[in-house]
Order: sequence, then C-alpha cells, then structure tokens
Amino acid sequence: MIAYPNWRPRRSVLFMPASNERALAKAPSLACDCLIFDLEDSVAGEAQEAARENLRTLVASGDFGTRERIVRVSSRETPEFEGDLAAALACSPDAILLPKLEDPRVLAEVAARLDAAGSPARLWAMIETPRAILDIAAIAAGGPRLAALVLGPNDLAKSTGVPMRSGRAAMLPWFMAVVLAARTHGLAILDGVYNDFRNEAGFTAECEQAADLGFDGKTLIHPAQIQTANVAFSPSEQEFARAEAIVTAFALAENAAKGAIQIDGEMVERLHLDAAQRLLESRSLFDR
Repeated sequence: MIAYPNWRPRRSVLFMPASNERALAKAPSLACDCLIFDLEDSVAGEAQEAARENLRTLVASGDFGTRERIVRVSSRETPEFEGDLAAALACSPDAILLPKLEDPRVLAEVAARLDAAGSPARLWAMIETPRAILDIAAIAAGGPRLAALVLGPNDLAKSTGVPMRSGRAAMLPWFMAVVLAARTHGLAILDGVYNDFRNEAGFTAECEQAADLGFDGKTLIHPAQIQTANVAFSPSEQEFARAEAIVTAFALAENAAKGAIQIDGEMVERLHLDAAQRLLESRSLFDR
C-alpha cells in the first residue's frame, strides 16, 4: 500500500449516469469505494437538465455513507460546463472530475472557482489525450486541490489510433508515466473502465494488471464489477500476515536497535516495518 496525503481505499470507482434515477436510488447500497455521478459521456443532451436536477435533489439529500462522491462535469471548453459545475457544487461533492484535462491552467481556474464558492471539493483529472500524456508532469503538479488522476484508455485509443487489445501492451509506457507523475505529487491514480462487463475473466485480468502496475483502483461501468475490483486492489490475507510478522519481529527486544533483520530467510529493513504498520492500521478500511 502506497502512502500519500489523504489516502483512502479507491479500489472500485463506479460511474453512474446522473440522469438515471433508479441507479441513483440503488447507489447507497453498493459496495464500491467511490461513486462518480456523471454529467458528461453517459448523459444525452436532452437529459442534461434532468441529470443536474437529480444532483441538486437526490444526490444532495442522499446518504452514501463513507463512499467518496465525485461529479464528472462536461469539459471546460464546452457550453455545458458552467451549468454542470453549478449543479455539481449544489450537491456538495467530495471532488469534481474534469474530463479531457490537458492544461494545468484549467485546474488553477477551477480551483479558484471552488475557493470563491467556499467549496472544500477536491479536483480529479481525467488523462485521456496524447497532449495530457506528454504534459503529465505539469498536470500532476497542478496544485493542492488536485487529488487524483484517472486514466481514460478508450479515449487514448481513439485519439492515437492504438487499438485496445488484451494486455494493453502498447499503452503500458503511457500508463507508467502517469503512475510516476501521480506518485511524485502524492496523488491517487485510477485505471480506466473495462467495457465488456460480462467478460469476467478479462476484467479480472485487467484489474490484476492494473494492481501490479501500481494503480490504486479501477473505474467501473457496472455494479457487477465492484467485487472483482475490491478483491484485486485489496491486500491479501498473506500480505496482512506478513505485515504482522514484520511488526512482531521488530518489537522483540533483541531487534530494537537493528536497521535490518532476517525473517523466514529474507532480509527485512525498517522501511518495510513502516509499510507493514501502515497496512495493518488500514485493515478495517478493506473489510467492507
């Protein structure tokens, strides 16, 4: 588990059309860590105002427990942005997700708008264009409001002509550039959606790949994907047991002054102790 400011589990991050009242009513019962109420891609033009009204009423008054609530607004360059942002702020979200973010100046502008509105909401940025990948270091340094980067592999495939094949090998250098930028600036980093939600084996493999690459979690398009994502991005029982063994070993009087000790034939340093303690302290957050 990587430690960064304001860390919390973001294993399963479900996109939910803000225009879908039935889905919004079901949201409080879902086992996902975060909910993204979407005003962009999943909302048709004629449903835009109804979706905004749902934010002002159903989402604003809903009890979503400990789930992080994020609103994805339309792109800053679109005429829908102003209305979307006003509706988003009306439901007091935990974060605003900015799609197709390419210019860090947009982060600064929207952050100033949030300051003026007295909103504590953080900013999340979607990385889904070639320019965003090339400028990822500047985007990730986009200011204290920025809390997370969200990859959009489908849009990257569309804008680059690189096909979305199993394993996503051609895109891995881009992914790792975004992971490194996120970690440099203490940000969460989330993998993009997997469209074929009925393909459980394919989705499981992609979650496991993303976890191995260092992602905190995955954005989802269907509730059926939640449990698989929660498992893939949660520490295993073996990892918890290993952390307990490390903490126990370093607590022994004979190891109190040692910088490194041997456990089961492996050298373990105090940096591993710090990580083990953080993992055990977070255990209850993964038990949902």
